[in-house]
Amino acid sequence: MTLIEQAAVPAEALPVAEFRDHLRLGTGFADLGAGDTALVAYLRAAIAAIETRTAKALLARDFLLTIEDWRSTQGQPLPIAPVSAIAAVLLRDAAGNALVVEPARYRLVRDMSRPRVQAVGGSLPLVPMEGAVEISFSAGFGPGWDSLPVDLAQAVFLLAAQYYELRHEGIAEVQAIPFGVMALIEPWRTVRVLGGRA
Repeated sequence: MTLIEQAAVPAEALPVAEFRDHLRLGTGFADLGAGDTALVAYLRAAIAAIETRTAKALLARDFLLTIEDWRSTQGQPLPIAPVSAIAAVLLRDAAGNALVVEPARYRLVRDMSRPRVQAVGGSLPLVPMEGAVEISFSAGFGPGWDSLPVDLAQAVFLLAAQYYELRHEGIAEVQAIPFGVMALIEPWRTVRVLGGRA
């Protein structure tokens, strides 16, 4: 199973000014642009860490999931939530040729813990020998920072602030996620049981 983020979160969707206020940094300095570049990097790192821990896409963007076979012919769980739409499902044969699966054969089951592609009126189509399935979908709470649940937004700020505060320390100091962040994200965590056939 391979999950690829098709495009990064756009910089304009990141709350750089709010994060600067959270850190109580001064404004009006000549190198503010360079400072903002660093703040964007800390925000992106914190978002990535929290998304990995929770299996939730915080800000909306497109993903491509590639699997070798369906987990079940009745449905395929998706590894990240919340999923808003499935753009396409393709079957690829061993030579790389693609066959588009008709949208009438499947539907999206929206679930905050285990969204899935569900078969409609039967089963999902057979995957070609030595082939793969590609599922293109959109996931995330919304396009803007204000669409995030408050606890997840606060967790990002707290973790990004730790990255900022420990920016001159060794990597071992930065790897631990603080207890306060873990407490905020714990209700959003999902035990992942995905992969190939059931």
